Amino acid sequence: APPGAPLPTFRWEQIRQHNLPGDKWLVIERRVYDISRWAQRHPGGSRLIGHHGAEDATDAFRAFHQDLNFVRKFLQPLLIGELAPEEPSQDGPQDAQLVEDFRALRQAAEDMELFEAKPAFFALLLGHILAMEVLAWLLVYLFGPGWVPSTLAALVLATSQAQCWCLQHDLGHTSVFRKSQWNHVAQQFVMGQLKGFSAHWWNFRHFQHHAKPNIF
Repeated sequence: APPGAPLPTFRWEQIRQHNLPGDKWLVIERRVYDISRWAQRHPGGSRLIGHHGAEDATDAFRAFHQDLNFVRKFLQPLLIGELAPEEPSQDGPQDAQLVEDFRALRQAAEDMELFEAKPAFFALLLGHILAMEVLAWLLVYLFGPGWVPSTLAALVLATSQAQCWCLQHDLGHTSVFRKSQWNHVAQQFVMGQLKGFSAHWWNFRHFQHHAKPNIF
């Protein structure tokens, strides 16, 4: 539409027709966006954003992006219209009351600052993990590869590796440091150097799980 002109309105039955690999729309805050060509450039991957094709993606949009004002700049060129006034915000199987309850719960958690991480705690956790890794190595180095030192080393390593997984999980969700890049670098170290896994593989699978819980 020309600048200043009213946006076209769409009904859900029209939006539902656009959920194909090369033709995908989604709804955020009652506005309709055509992400067909842009999905391949999505920083989180085309598959992640594609899971919300022809759906209301408002809550996922808010959950996956820390700086909403910054991200909204990228939405503007994709805007093609808005939901018709008589249309509900959620389509099909989504329970409107459940959505409202979830949003109220999230707002309460934000007001209580439950999402505010303390980097000092995570630094101590990393130091604790590194200390256990060194302890396991010293047990075998000092006492040899017998049954007793090997069993003790295995128990220590099992504990440290389990804690590594929890730490990289929080780093992968970019919930430790305020800057996403710091989280990614720290996750690469914990996941790649301490566990020997691919952080990219984990993020690719895990983010899809959070985009569509109980489906992935």
